Order: sequence, then structure tokens, then C-alpha cells
Amino acid sequence: METDRLVHWLLNGLKLDTSIFHVGKYCGRWQASTAGRGCGSFHLILHGNCYLHIPGQPALLLGPRDSVFLLRDVPHFLSPELHPDPAMMPAMTSMQRLENVRSGDTGLACGFFHFHGTAGELMLNAFPTHLVIRADDQQLRAAATLFELILDEPGTHPDTPSPLIARLAEVLFFYVIRHVAHLQDVASGLLAVAQRPEFAPLLEHLLRAPGEDWSIASMARLAHMSRASFYKHFVASCGQPPAQFLLALRMQIAAQRLDAGATIDQTAEHVGYRSYAAFSRAFKKVIGLQPGAYRRASSGNSNGRIVSAVQ
Repeated sequence: METDRLVHWLLNGLKLDTSIFHVGKYCGRWQASTAGRGCGSFHLILHGNCYLHIPGQPALLLGPRDSVFLLRDVPHFLSPELHPDPAMMPAMTSMQRLENVRSGDTGLACGFFHFHGTAGELMLNAFPTHLVIRADDQQLRAAATLFELILDEPGTHPDTPSPLIARLAEVLFFYVIRHVAHLQDVASGLLAVAQRPEFAPLLEHLLRAPGEDWSIASMARLAHMSRASFYKHFVASCGQPPAQFLLALRMQIAAQRLDAGATIDQTAEHVGYRSYAAFSRAFKKVIGLQPGAYRRASSGNSNGRIVSAVQ
């Protein structure tokens, strides 16, 4: 199965809320952090340089057009110094408007994001805790324009930036997700299963026919393994048993079909459920809502989803 097909399927089911915390510049001695809020966050370096500090890791120099995406609430802070003296660092520095940037100033756009649904959980399980994307990454050349659009978007105050900047950051994040999903070092979750050659045919069958009567034995046959060996290697790859993985996959596919306008009965049958009650219980367990409530809640709200060619 082509990786692009999997990535498109994953992005199609990904629901993402993005908000901007502030956009502006820091001068002199400062530190900034989005940690401690219980959600993912990001920092886009618009001008100047700074260092990213994460406990247990070397400080990392960031330059203009570099970006940091913290997929979990990771303790961290940014500062203009490689080895900041804690006694000298201010607890919080006021950000200034992003204008008349001079040498030594650092312009930042910082914000938060939150994944919804099973695709988001699969994404979080598959990706590292934080991603650093460099400005010279040739795979993300098309995304460079987004930085220019962010810089051109006017704002009245660093703490009340234009809401359009959140949407631009959201688009940038989708570029990042697609890029990282193609790397070979993704450790677990859906992408790890897809990148194991012995599991790729199985995943393709699961995506194309989620309603089949899948058992561990039938999955093992597609992977050309014994039942015991398949179970062991599958859990080692994605961190969850095949049945749990299949349930999450089926309900994410069901959510996509409901979003596309399919009826609940049609959707339930497509993912292998003949009983509405059984489907409703499974859907709520994974998605968090009853199918009917989900349709009403998602009606008319795409939440930044990308249209997929995967059926």
C-alpha cells in the first residue's frame, strides 16, 4: 500500500482545533513557554534566533522560519541564551508588537492545538513528543509561503492576534504531519503498522473492507504468520492488541462516513455491525458520542479536515 494513501486517509479523519496565544517579538533577556496547559502547542520563529530548552536534552538553536510542534504538554521554554542562568531569567516577559524588528529581537507566533477523535489518538501515538521543522527542509518548500502570510497579517496587540493566523498555522501543521508521516523513524501506532512490510497487505485489506469478519487468525494469514507470532509482533509494533486496533480503525472509518452523509445503518453495516445497539456502543466507546449525536455535532463543521481520495 502506498504511504500517500494511508496519509490521506489519516488526514481526512483528523480533526484539529488551533488557537493563537500571541504573536509579537521579545527583546533583551526573556523566556517564553506554552507548557502546563494540558494540550499540544507550537512556536513559529518569525524573526531572529532563540534556543529551545527541553529537560534532559541539549538546547537547540532555532532560526527564522524554523518551527517547533510539541504534540504533548512537554516541559520546555524558549530563550535567547544557550545556557540561561535561572537566577537571571525573568519569570515572564511581556511580548511587544511585531514591528520595527531590530538585531537581537526574536519574533514568535505561539499557540495551542487539540486533536479530536481516534485519528488524533493514532497520530499522537505514532509521532514523537515534539517535532522541529527547519526552514531549509526541501520537503516543506510549499509551506514557506505560510510564514509570509502570517507576517503580513496585521494585529493590534501581541495577545489579540488576527484569528486568521490560527488557520494559517493549522495549514502549516497539516504540511508537517504529511511530511513526518513519510519518515522512516515513526515508532508506533497506525503508521508503524503500515511501515512494517508484513502488515502492509493486512492494513490495506482492513481499510478496504473493514466490515469483514476479521479474526486474529484471518489477520495472521494475511501477514503470513502464525496466530501467536502475529499477535506478538503486532502489539510490539503499535502498542495495542489487534482487536483494539481494529475497533479504533472501524470507528474512525465510521465517523468519516457519517461526516460524508451516510446513514447510521449504512455506516454500521459498512464497518461490520448488524445491530444498531452494538454499533452505537462501540462508536461511543471510541469516538465519545452516540452516532446520532456525532452527526449533529459535526454537521457543517469540518474542523480543518482535508478531503481524501480514499474510500
